[in-house]
Amino acid sequence: EVSMTARLHVACVQMTSAREPCPNIKAASAHVRDAHDAGAQLIMLPEVVNMVEAFGPLVLERAHVEAEDPFLAAMRALARKTGVWLLVGSIILKSDRPSAETRSEDSKEILVNRSLLIDAEGVIVARYDKIHMFDVDLEDGESYRESKSYQPGVAAVVAETPWGTLGMTVCYDLRFPHLYRTLAHRGASYLAIPSAFTQTTGAAHWHVLMRARAIENGCFVFAPAQCGVHESGRKTYGHSLIVDPWGRVLADGGKVPGIISAEINPAEIKNARGRIPSLTHDRLFD
Repeated sequence: EVSMTARLHVACVQMTSAREPCPNIKAASAHVRDAHDAGAQLIMLPEVVNMVEAFGPLVLERAHVEAEDPFLAAMRALARKTGVWLLVGSIILKSDRPSAETRSEDSKEILVNRSLLIDAEGVIVARYDKIHMFDVDLEDGESYRESKSYQPGVAAVVAETPWGTLGMTVCYDLRFPHLYRTLAHRGASYLAIPSAFTQTTGAAHWHVLMRARAIENGCFVFAPAQCGVHESGRKTYGHSLIVDPWGRVLADGGKVPGIISAEINPAEIKNARGRIPSLTHDRLFD
């Protein structure tokens, strides 16, 4: 149940993550501390925040299982120290769950793109493995094949927070509206969409799809993003967004690393859904 009186100060961190975890731990920690000092209670980091590395063997070499991941350990300690709730947008981890698709001897070599929600005590309260794999060919030879290295998630995840229910998704999930409908029907008031959107697709589709997900479901959308030109050569779009349930952009991170924040009034969820109660109008059809 959403407390309609407790306002939420939310912050989204925008970064240009490096190829290996150490500098990213340092940069993310500094941003989280700054956001906390500015009054944020819930702070969100972007997708693949622990490393943006294009060379597969190096990703495998630097990836850990969840229990041994240094980035995650640092963020748990930081949440505990600052008393904030922290969404680790996503980190690349070695899979720790069995898969019917992978032979047992290969299981250690399969990765997951995992989003984790950490409470003010530093406890992991929810985890979500990215369901939709980014397998695309863009112009100028830019192509991605997440399904070659990553084990897709199999479950939609909602998590309870002091401010209401959060639906957890990652980046390419944005293009699958039925996932967000499911999350809204399971009680989500807020949708997290941490991303590392490409420059090309971001310029074309980012703002309109983020606003659409908010409007369709009467939810706030929080989308912390990677930005700029990474050491690996990858270019990401930036423009971290906080969108209200009526589709208004409350904050936009532009093109450079930094923090965006907004005061969230949960009453606006009920207000938007009251004006257009489309969540109660879904119908089955042939």
